[in-house]
Amino acid sequence: MSTSIAYMTKKEFTQLLSNIVEQKITELFGDLDDNLKMKENVKKRLIRQKNAVAKGERGEDFTVVRKRLGL
Repeated sequence: MSTSIAYMTKKEFTQLLSNIVEQKITELFGDLDDNLKMKENVKKRLIRQKNAVAKGERGEDFTVVRKRLGL
């Protein structure tokens, strides 16, 4: 696809630029998250939260939150 930057919206151009910068940084430095380790207590907490949300014990429906915030 050959699209001129002149025909892009500001949002499209910003997204394009962001993608290019992220791609170049990854090429130069690799994925900076590759060597990171998650602490076991954080991992367990995230799993508990995920399970609680799946059971309906935690969290709110997105549409309810959106309506309450007037979005």
